Amino acid sequence: MADVTYKAIVNDVKTGKSYNVAITGHYANSLDGKNIGEIVDGIFVGLPGYKLKITGGSDKTGTPMRADMPGKKRRSVLLADGLGFHEKYPGERKRVATRGSAISSEIVQINMIVTEYGPKSIAECIAPADAEKKE
Repeated sequence: MADVTYKAIVNDVKTGKSYNVAITGHYANSLDGKNIGEIVDGIFVGLPGYKLKITGGSDKTGTPMRADMPGKKRRSVLLADGLGFHEKYPGERKRVATRGSAISSEIVQINMIVTEYGPKSIAECIAPADAEKKE
């Protein structure tokens, strides 16, 4: 399996802040196949002791993932309203490209929210990695 890199957007529901974290190596490979709604360990994004819920994502073209579509493929589906399409007038429908709910190597961004908090704050866990990059 080729090395994959994901950009994880981790949302702290207590403070309302979002953190951008890069996931590479074996942590990225272990996320392959996980679905929207699954709870994963925070160690994948450098947050030991945390539990994160996958809420969505998108591929390199910006095509969003949908929780109600199984699989990893990109498909064109007829939508009336919801994720990926918002109607301009009542009853409008449109064929729109969307991705399935499983994470694959084509996904670039993964959105997550914190469900269980660890011993350290998120800023403390993520800040050392950012400080090393600036030096």
